[in-house]
Amino acid sequence: MKSPMRHVPLVLAMLTVLSLGACATARKAEVALPAAYEAPAAAPAGAIVLDTWWTAYGDADLTALVEQALARNPDMRTAQSRLDEVKAQRIAAILQYLPQGDATASSRRTKTTQLGGTAVSIPGFSNSGISVSQSANFNVSWEVDPFGRGLFAGRAATAEVDRVRFAYEATRAGIAAQTADAWFQAKGLAIQLADAQQSARIAQDLYNVADRRARIGLAASSEPDRVAGDLAQAQAQIEGLEAQLQVEKRAILILAGRIVEPTANINATPQVGAAPAVPQDLPSDLLQRRPDVRQAQAAVRSEVNQKILDQLAFFPSLNLTPGIGRQTIKQPGFGSESKSWTWGGTLTQPVLSIPRLLADLKAQDAKTEQAVTAYEKTVQTAFQEAESALVNLDADRRRVALLTDGEVRAHRAYDAAGTGYARGLTDLSSALQAEQSWRAIRAQLTSAQVQSLRRSVQAMKAIGGGWPVQTYAAK
Repeated sequence: MKSPMRHVPLVLAMLTVLSLGACATARKAEVALPAAYEAPAAAPAGAIVLDTWWTAYGDADLTALVEQALARNPDMRTAQSRLDEVKAQRIAAILQYLPQGDATASSRRTKTTQLGGTAVSIPGFSNSGISVSQSANFNVSWEVDPFGRGLFAGRAATAEVDRVRFAYEATRAGIAAQTADAWFQAKGLAIQLADAQQSARIAQDLYNVADRRARIGLAASSEPDRVAGDLAQAQAQIEGLEAQLQVEKRAILILAGRIVEPTANINATPQVGAAPAVPQDLPSDLLQRRPDVRQAQAAVRSEVNQKILDQLAFFPSLNLTPGIGRQTIKQPGFGSESKSWTWGGTLTQPVLSIPRLLADLKAQDAKTEQAVTAYEKTVQTAFQEAESALVNLDADRRRVALLTDGEVRAHRAYDAAGTGYARGLTDLSSALQAEQSWRAIRAQLTSAQVQSLRRSVQAMKAIGGGWPVQTYAAK
């Protein structure tokens, strides 16, 4: 009669796995989002091709720079290499569950010379002469997989490829936004530089008028000195802005993979247009549009499949080891040639390793929970970034409109004050005050215009632009 103890290991393993069946999958992530953003209406969904949102600015230089950065930037090349790496690892993960085998061959020739003693030469043994031994074998090892380990290993590896692929796309979106942001910063510096140069010209004109009036006795001799201080300040500002603009141009060249070129090749003209209206998609679209959200989704799938693999480790494994070989032996007075077939297998059932496997499974369960939580946080962060960018962008637009009107009025007031001073109708203090007021509001307007453009870049990226989302099916 067979002892029932022989079935204990298998029964223990089956009961262990069945007891863990309730936690075979991860908990459902809490990714509910508001029905709409609390931001004013923008362009309708689909008004701009978000995959290439930078073309909506109508700036050929910007488009060229972004395309160059996406093709040449070192971060993009690194992300591509990482993607190639995990693709190769996926193939290795799948192939390990297929038959493995190597062919081996050996050959040995031995010459023995009898120096003394008794010479022996009998079939199968000789202490002198030439012996030749040759063999060839092909042994196969195959882990039979009735429980689907290979299937889930392949799914886990595929999910990891997806995770890295979306990381690559997140890098792509980030590089595009970083390049556009640097371009608008350079344009803003070019505007500030042009403003500073104009301020220096204005100060020079005022100095000339004050000096002429002082020389003919129509004004105090201190008036040219008062204007000279503003002139020196404007000239100093020009020096600082020229250096900042050169630094920003170099940053753009590095982003675009054109580090060896001179900064003069970046033609950042001192003009900016209005930021295009950002398509106001639904918050739920972030689950498909944001590459970092898709990356977090893939990470959850990878951990869930790895958890199933850890559960399957409790089941028995069967490894088959068939083989074939051929051997030839030649000695003085003796020769032999044989071939062999081998068929064997090994059945392994975890017993004493079950506590360790349980600890591994518990650790993997925690990792799966971490992935789900990270996914939830990524979705929440994506919504926060998108809504904040849209709300702030609307405020920037209103600020630009107000400052534009104010700059026109301040410029008109300055023109009147300057004309009055040149004709002797107003004093220098009134002219300088009008100029300072105009220069202050003009600087605010420039800052607001550039900030609006940079904010629009943030918004385009925040709602999931900058990568070919339609290339990937929803998962």
